[in-house]
Amino acid sequence: MASEKEAAIAAVPSDGPTIFDKIINRQIPSTVVFEDDKVLAFRDIAPQAPTHIVIIPKVKDGLTGLNKAEERHCEILGHLLYVTKLIAKQEGLDDGFRVVINDGPNGCQSVFHLHLHLIGGRQMNWPPG
Repeated sequence: MASEKEAAIAAVPSDGPTIFDKIINRQIPSTVVFEDDKVLAFRDIAPQAPTHIVIIPKVKDGLTGLNKAEERHCEILGHLLYVTKLIAKQEGLDDGFRVVINDGPNGCQSVFHLHLHLIGGRQMNWPPG
């Protein structure tokens, strides 16, 4: 957890290309679990639970984080949540799951391209870290 916080604090928020753009463009390999014309979802390379999937919009449109959301983003935000539900069902997470959006350095966001973490397959604890 300390290294995640350090990485987030060291990250410089920007609207420039990110590692996710490279994944979308297939320049970096990933294990894709869902894709449509708006969204790409792939397994996290450092999973925090048996199921840990990252869900991203294919077009950033200024959405570097949730704090940058504007009314024009409502459709993609809703689609991201709906797709998360579809993936949870596909992954057999019938007993529940957690959806996490890290926002900003204090929220441990290290990649400035809005993304959702679908985490499940084990008992989640409260409060989270």
